[in-house]
Amino acid sequence: MRSILLAGAAVLGFGVLMLHASAVAADAHAVPAPAQDLPATPGLQTVVLSGGCFWGVQGVFEHVNGVERAVSGYAGGAHDTADYETVSTGTTGHAESVQITYDPQKISFGHLLQIFFSVATDPTELNRQGPDTGTQYRNEIFATNPDQARIARAYIAQLDTAHAFDSKIVTRVDTLPAFYPAEAYHQDFLVTHPDYPYIVFNDAPKVDALKTLFPHDYRAVPKLAGPKS
Repeated sequence: MRSILLAGAAVLGFGVLMLHASAVAADAHAVPAPAQDLPATPGLQTVVLSGGCFWGVQGVFEHVNGVERAVSGYAGGAHDTADYETVSTGTTGHAESVQITYDPQKISFGHLLQIFFSVATDPTELNRQGPDTGTQYRNEIFATNPDQARIARAYIAQLDTAHAFDSKIVTRVDTLPAFYPAEAYHQDFLVTHPDYPYIVFNDAPKVDALKTLFPHDYRAVPKLAGPKS
């Protein structure tokens, strides 16, 4: 789907891209904070979030204070199918995902989810996100412990009860089986390719929305993941 979008962008021109980007940013809105959250314990924690193309999700969280590292990768499938070309077939069980390492004393798990639902993804889209379709673009929270899963499920129920979105949230919550970092060329893609049409069209507006809606959480200089380790 990304190649189709880029071909269309070349025909439509940059002006149309910018109009769409403005519309994406306008659609973002801050959802209510979670009523339940995890305590600010010492030590770093991780969670894996899937919300469409990993370029945009990673790009958002690289700009979030308290996030120590955000790595693009794959979750939900087997090790031997965790590569971009195979995952793109939509047959592997993997979702494009981002492993977020964060400091709970600087940002809570619940607040990470608030940012995720507000600006990084549309949790009401089933097996798609924007122009990208397939199970590899599904919405899913891969919890790394039972408390994360409990808080995530409670928060989704809270948002649905409050009608925070026009449609029901379809985000799944599961225990993380394993996370496989993506190829080096996918890491930090939003930061290193700011003029790439797909980024301008779909993902840069998410960072703009983060800055607007959560100014105290936004850091201008992103903390990059670097190449695959």
